Amino acid sequence: MTELTKKNKKKIEQLQILEQNINTLLGQKQQIQSQIVENDSAIEEMDKSSTVYKIIGNIMVKSKKTELKKELQSKKERLELRTKAIEKQEKNLKNKASKIQKEVLKEIK
Repeated sequence: MTELTKKNKKKIEQLQILEQNINTLLGQKQQIQSQIVENDSAIEEMDKSSTVYKIIGNIMVKSKKTELKKELQSKKERLELRTKAIEKQEKNLKNKASKIQKEVLKEIK
């Protein structure tokens, strides 16, 4: 009986670690999504202006609209790829957690 309890404790610890990892991924995903929204907003505003500037460090430098737009679109694509990768990791972790949770519940019964 004590062996079963040790197994369950270990699995519960694994579940807690998985939950922490899932929460970390969710935080990263939120940050990336806010960057995507910010990026889209910048592209939108850029379309309204005739002159555009790029911030480099602490200074603003006049930039070509087409080049800056390409840069922002490329950045958006990278961010979307990162989001997909995080979603894939999140799905895998949730599947693992679900499997472990079922095992623990089965052993408890």
